[in-house]
Amino acid sequence: MSTDATVRPVRRARSVPIHRALPELAREPAAALAGFAREAGGKVVRLELGPFRPYLVTHPDDVQQVMRLEWTNYRRVGTFWRPLERIFGQSIMSDGAHWHNSREILQPLFTARYIATIADEVAASVAGRIEEWDEHVRTERDVNAAEEMAGILSYIVNRVLFGDKLSREDGERIIPAFDRVSHSLVYRFLMPFMPYSIRVPRDKAFLRAVEQIDDVVFPVVRRAMAASGGQGEGTDVISVLCRSTDENGEALTDVQIRDALVSVYAASSETTAMVLTWLWPLLERHPRVAARLQEEIDEVVGAGPARPEHIPRLRYTRMVLMETLRLYPAGWLLPRQVMEDAEIGGVRVRSGSTVLICPYATQRLEEFWERPDEFDPERFAPENGERPHRYAYFPFGGGPHKCLGEHLFHVEVPLVVASILSRFRVSVRTPGPFTTAWAASLRPRQKVELGIGLAGHDRAGIGR
Repeated sequence: MSTDATVRPVRRARSVPIHRALPELAREPAAALAGFAREAGGKVVRLELGPFRPYLVTHPDDVQQVMRLEWTNYRRVGTFWRPLERIFGQSIMSDGAHWHNSREILQPLFTARYIATIADEVAASVAGRIEEWDEHVRTERDVNAAEEMAGILSYIVNRVLFGDKLSREDGERIIPAFDRVSHSLVYRFLMPFMPYSIRVPRDKAFLRAVEQIDDVVFPVVRRAMAASGGQGEGTDVISVLCRSTDENGEALTDVQIRDALVSVYAASSETTAMVLTWLWPLLERHPRVAARLQEEIDEVVGAGPARPEHIPRLRYTRMVLMETLRLYPAGWLLPRQVMEDAEIGGVRVRSGSTVLICPYATQRLEEFWERPDEFDPERFAPENGERPHRYAYFPFGGGPHKCLGEHLFHVEVPLVVASILSRFRVSVRTPGPFTTAWAASLRPRQKVELGIGLAGHDRAGIGR
């Protein structure tokens, strides 16, 4: 580890006292961490939270050290990860041998090459689901953006990744359960030192939500295992898991398959839905960006639906989505536990300490981003060259733990956005501004209500 004091003198981390840290974190956690990071110029910050004193690490050099160069010393274990283990178990959301085995099993299903083979199926699923918005137009009913985006992504994942083994009704039961999980985890994050023998607020809601997810997933898993005799025949995630083995060469149990499915569902559906939820308020506040995006989709896709061959030509759409990910990365907090004494940015960190990586904060550092709080997709125009630092922008994480779903995101999300805007016009009915909530995935504190109308070329279809 980086412990040679003759190279970089060891210094004390700048600290944020508890009387300031706690109120600001409770009010708007992501913005609070970004503020602490900006005040420190990206240097390591220690948050004084009573018995819990984590280090906030945001400079890209330091993030790269923790997530890639010395990643084995910074593990996904400890107080922040214990609550997540209760929902995700031992799979791609864990660490060690279980994580490594799960990643090796699932990685082939998320490569760019494999995603290209299922792109037509993704597009067909998107088009079929978006057609249902005609009903919103007919009824003139506003829709909840978070719920609707989650419904669309769940529908796609269930059909394409899970081979329709998880029904639409099952998916719609899981969506609110994940929402409760995300909000319920907050209290365990705020009180990581509290033993599990003592109930904290929303513990019961969390456990009920996990039970609801299990009630849906376990029967699906057991039916698949029984139907195939443990040897799934398809290429969908469930079939692949049914014929896979663990790190000891034993067939995966129903619990292990359940853990993997829940993890894949969260990574490919729930978090992506939150990014799309943030997109609509951003477009509402930036009409010039919205107009240019619409112009591109009208030119490339026309009346729709969007197809995989459109994606390379949706250049500005990709820029808009990348900038949305910069401002509102779903995985906004990535904690790690220090396994052996080390140095980060010249600060000595002891074994057992917690390090907080915050893409939301790093991706708003003034040293690396001009006007960091402004929504400007032009930052990602190809002619503007490469980013100032590989880890100045990492909405999908980095290193060996980088999110498997990145390639899927860059296929399914442009198809969703282009399919919606080729056929409908979307307006935000809820007055802003929208602030971030205390939740496991970055989501608005306020409900985002959308108004849906038909595009001009489709208005004749009203009432069909």
